[in-house]
Amino acid sequence: MPATVSFCKVENISHTTVCKRREGRFLRGKSGNLPSVFIAVFLGMASYRMERLKIWRNPEAYEKGFQTIQGLYAIGSGGIFGSGLGSSVQKLGFVPEAQNDMIFSIICEETGLCGAVLLILLFALLIWRLMVIATHAGDLEGALISGGIMGHIAIQVILNIAVVTNTIPNTGITLPFVSYGGTSVVFLLGEMGMALAVSRRGKRESR
Repeated sequence: MPATVSFCKVENISHTTVCKRREGRFLRGKSGNLPSVFIAVFLGMASYRMERLKIWRNPEAYEKGFQTIQGLYAIGSGGIFGSGLGSSVQKLGFVPEAQNDMIFSIICEETGLCGAVLLILLFALLIWRLMVIATHAGDLEGALISGGIMGHIAIQVILNIAVVTNTIPNTGITLPFVSYGGTSVVFLLGEMGMALAVSRRGKRESR
């Protein structure tokens, strides 16, 4: 009799443990599907989002993929050293918005791989300096301001270059300090002024 009772207890404990494990797996499965559901809802809220994804996957099959294809042609025709400043052919009506979103492709065509790498290194230097300013800021406010400016410029540069090279779908993000635009340049210059002010205040406090 005691052996029977012990066996029943062990069986109940095992059954409870299995049920809890299955419940945990079920909950984890449901929570793991939440990002997918959110992405699907986000893409379905506007038809142009799904359209951009389709164009990104196969730009040659859609009329609106013309901009991406011509931008890639411009990058490829630049070669190593480019065709020379002002000698771009793709900017003469072939690449839409050549002065705005697709300016990086024209830079690649005119200055080649060398000019593109040099421009990326300049942006990397600017981002590094902003990180140094944020690290040596005199207070938390200055660190947050410099860090926010650094993140804004870094994300904008990465997104623009990724779109031009068709690494990600089109987002319409301009290239900081290079793309044509009044309001964008004004805000970027304001951010640079704020970063310089944080740097100057940090140097004063460190003396």
